Parts: sequence; C-alpha cells; structure tokens
Amino acid sequence: MSGTTSRLAHLPPERRAMLQKLLLRQAGAQADARAIRRREGEGPAPLSFAQRRLWFLDQLEPGNPAYNVPLFLRLRGRLDAGALRRALSEVVRRHEALRTRFAAVDGEPVQRVDPPAPVPLPRVELRAAAEEVRERETRRLMLAEGARPFDLARGPLLRALLLRLGEEEHVLFLVQHHVVSDAWSTGVLTRELSALYGAFASGEPSPLPEPPLQYADYAAWQRGWLAGETLDAQLAWWTGRLAGAPPLLELPTDHPRGALRGAWSEAVPVAVPRAAADALRRLAAEEEATPFMALLAGWQALLGRHAGQEDVVVGTPVAGRTRVELEGMIGFFVNTLAIRTDLSGDPTFRGLLRRVRETLLGAYQHQDLPFERLVEELGVERSLTHAPVFQAVFSMDDGPAGEGELRLGTVEAEPLRTGSASVKFDLSLSLWNRDGALEGRLTFRPDLWDRPTAERMAARLGALLEQAAADADRPLSGLDLLGPAERARVLHEWNATDAPFPDGDCLHERFEARARIAPGAPALAHGGRTLTYGELDRAADRLARDLRARGFVPETRVALFLEPAPETVVALLAVLKAGGAYVPLDTGSPPERLAWTLADCGARLVLTRPELADRLPDSGAEVVVLGPGGEPPYPPGPPPPA
Repeated sequence: MSGTTSRLAHLPPERRAMLQKLLLRQAGAQADARAIRRREGEGPAPLSFAQRRLWFLDQLEPGNPAYNVPLFLRLRGRLDAGALRRALSEVVRRHEALRTRFAAVDGEPVQRVDPPAPVPLPRVELRAAAEEVRERETRRLMLAEGARPFDLARGPLLRALLLRLGEEEHVLFLVQHHVVSDAWSTGVLTRELSALYGAFASGEPSPLPEPPLQYADYAAWQRGWLAGETLDAQLAWWTGRLAGAPPLLELPTDHPRGALRGAWSEAVPVAVPRAAADALRRLAAEEEATPFMALLAGWQALLGRHAGQEDVVVGTPVAGRTRVELEGMIGFFVNTLAIRTDLSGDPTFRGLLRRVRETLLGAYQHQDLPFERLVEELGVERSLTHAPVFQAVFSMDDGPAGEGELRLGTVEAEPLRTGSASVKFDLSLSLWNRDGALEGRLTFRPDLWDRPTAERMAARLGALLEQAAADADRPLSGLDLLGPAERARVLHEWNATDAPFPDGDCLHERFEARARIAPGAPALAHGGRTLTYGELDRAADRLARDLRARGFVPETRVALFLEPAPETVVALLAVLKAGGAYVPLDTGSPPERLAWTLADCGARLVLTRPELADRLPDSGAEVVVLGPGGEPPYPPGPPPPA
C-alpha cells in the first residue's frame, strides 16, 4: 500500500481519496478470502502446529508437568461457591478448547470435544487449622496440584479446587494444560469468570455473547492457510536466518547436564533503576527501536560474554493472535520467535541495538510460522537435556503496573505464586514496567546453576544495562559486568589469601601426612575412576623413583605436557617429592610457543601421555611417556633420598 500511495501523490485530493478507498476495499476482500470461518462437519478436528508439538512431547515424556499452566487466586470476601462453580462451568461450555481431548486415529492425533457438563469444584476445608498450618498446607497443595500430570487422551485438561481458609477467605486453584491454553487465554478465562460470577451471584443471566469461533476452527484454518507459497516464504526466511546457528548456548554451569532436565526451576529478582530505564528508552527512540529491543540487546550481550560466543540465539514469545477474531478465544496460540544476533566485531551497544532491531522487524513480519513447524524443517536433533534451537528466552510487559486487577463481584482476587515453576528452558528473563523502573525475575534451572550464580548473573545484567544506557557508543568489551559489591568480593575478599603456613611443611609433605592418616579416603575422581589418598601417594612415589633413576637432581625443572587427568596430579606430586619444580605447558599452544617455553625454562624432562607426545617440538629435553594413572613400569617403594 505505501508504494501505491506514493504513486497516487500527484493526483487531485478527491481522486486520490477515491482510489485509496478502492484499494482498501480490495485489501479487505483479500483478507476476507483468508478469514477464519467455522469448520465444516462435527467430527474430530486436526491439531494446530503448536498443539501437535506439545502432543509429540507428551508422547516422549507422558505426564511431564512442564506444560501445566497453573493459576492460584486468593479470594477475600463473602464467596458464593455455587455461583463460582456455575461461572466456571459456563466458561468451559463457551470454549470448546477446555473440553478437548487428544486421541490418535491411525497414528495421527486429532481433537475430540466432549459435550458440556458441570465442572467439578472439590473443596478442602482448612478453617479449623492454625494460620501457619493453613498457609503451609496451601503451599503444599499448590505445588502438588501444579505438578499433577494430565492425561491428554482422557482429559479433562482443566481442573479446579477450592480451599476454604476462613469465613471470607478462599484460594481457588485452576490448572490447565498448555495444549489448550496460554497466558493470554488465562486472561480471557479470568475476565469471563469475573463477569459470569458477578451475574450469577446476583441472580442474573450471562452477560457474554456467544463466541463466533472455536479453537478447532482456527486449527483447521491454519492447516489450510499456512501451506503452499505462504508456508514456503515463511520457511525460507527462517531457515536462511538460522542456518549454521549453534545448537547450544555453551554457558558455564555449576553442575553438569544430566540425562534429563530437572522438573522445577527457581527465580531471582532483577532490577533496572528508573534513570537507566529512561535512558534506554531514549536510546531506543533515537534508533527508531523499542525498549524491548534495547533490553534484548543487553540480554544477548550478557549471554554472549558468559558463553564466550559471538553467535547467540534467544527465544521470545509472541501472542500469536494476529487477527482480531482470535483475541477473545481460549486456546494455544502463543508462538516463539528465535532471535539470532551476531555479536562479532566488538560493536558498540548502539550498533548492537541496530542489529537486534533489524532482526526483530524481520521476525515480526514472519511470525506466523509456528516454531514447532520450524523445528521440524531445521531437522534439529531432539534432546531431553535442553530445548531445541535456543535455551534462553526473554519476555517483557511494558504496560503500566496494576492493569488487569480481578474481582469476582464484591470478592477481591489476588494471584499467588509458588516461588517455583516447571522447567522449559535453561534461563528465562522476564521484565515489566514498575513506576518507570524495570523489575523482573531471572528463572533458572537449579540442576545447572546454584542460586548465588544466578544472583550474580542478574546483578551483571543490571550493571551492563546501566553502563550501556550511560554510554551507548562504548564497545561491548568496555562494558564492565562487575558491580561494586561483586568487584569488592573478587578483588579483595577472594584475594585475602594470606594464611599462616607451618615452617618446613611443603605441599607434598602435607599430602603425605594426610595419606598416612586416611589412606582409604577418596582423593581424586575423574571419568568414573576414583583414587584414594594412599593409591595416589604410592603412584607419585613410584614416578618420583623413576625420575631419580634418570639422573634427576634437586631443583631440576620438569615440564608437564598433560591434560586434566589423574596422571597430571600424580606427575605434579612426583616432581615435588623428587625435589624439583614443575612447568605446566598448555596443550593447546602452537609448536613455536611450546619450543620457546621449553628453551626459556631449561626443562631437562617433559612428562606427557602417548596421545600428546607427537605434538611436542624437538627441544632436546628427554620425553617421558606416562602410562595409565601416571605409572611407568618400576617397582613400588618410596623415592630414594635426595
């Protein structure tokens, strides 16, 4: 339209206005040709692309609670439980998605909609318990209900529970499966529940009009519309954008990845002061970008620094409701965009923002392609240890705080959080506007990181954003990740290493003393093998004896060309036991660097392993190739005296 409009600029105003109206009507007719209509027939409906992926994941891990969508509301006021149950049943009647099950027909999943029926609302009575007992039991039930699995084939995929804590205090549990709902849908559900409860509690009929469409209509339409040239164009853009992207964000972790992801995540707070948030908003406006783009740029810069990667992919959710007729529906519409950003060349933060802006604008133009369909096209190898394509996500709500407060008639409703959530990604950053400042939380996998590590990461994000806001033309490498508290800890607390050490005690002598006290205690573990203090001490003694036999004299320098393994520790102790000094060599160094180091230190001996020996340059030093565990073939016994 913009190009056509510019070509009409030379026409008289009346003629130009008439042609513009004609073009708008034509565009409307084209849009109407793609309009969503009620599907034909009453039989099983196909799944949307998003639903199909969740169904597939449920086949891999039946009953995994990662895709449960819990909502817990503390209700204060005189509650009419009968009106609440009627209102909840009416919401479920209105939205077929909440009455849907997923069955397989000839190996293919289909949607089956159950007829309307009253929704069970079991009640738990806690009024007689002490307050601390009520709160403890409420939290226990929240965790239990939030984690209780759904059976997608049997349904129902929404369940409710009502706790009565006092005469005018209740907690309402509503738990759905993500395959029939999303965050937007939860908002639709609570708004309709509020309107219906207010009407039913007052003896009035439902004030809500009947929904013109159901989710199954959308799923059938999506399958027909997102095909052919439309699908090809979307796939071409995304596959081109993500070609060669790293499959895993290699962030350093406190714990190794297990065979399966942990079940639960934890979160730490994140804060960006108002002054820095305002500066970021001004910077975004200067670059014709949005605050979201500036914050995403900061998040990707932080992840790149932590991972040591210049190619970073982060996921960000979009509502997936690009048509007005979808706004009032309950169902699984949310889509996720994979935003890949190039951090190479040490750009300024302003330059990085421009890169992120360009990528995001392109992604928004192609947001109709379901992420699930993209994963299929990319042929990403499935893994139960991490999510495909990206493992970190970012979301933001920049609207004013306090919107969307819920009341059920005269009853006040307050959302409750459990403090933990099911795991979908390694890291998830969520921010929202709070009186001009930005607040949020960093959700992390505790099976990968300890809480102090996540807290440091959150603090570093705040420090990076404050510096970027203050000087957007500073290169990324010039942005200091350490805030004052962490800087003091690293430079002073962790470097306060002056500790009294007994005179005459050397490292290997203290080790020997420990081996005499506890010879059977584990001293070293590597690759499934464990050496006790006694075994390690005896192995070092044997190697020290071998060094003596080779004419070793005190203060001889011995180069260690070894990778982290038990023989490295054996070699280090053996050199000390023989009275020498060890010189560690980096196995990744080029031959020239190794030759210079060996010549400069004057090492007479080099200890190495068979697989590394060929990489050593000819330096004139004697090369000793160690066997497994650092033990050449020589008789056991203590080393001879120096």
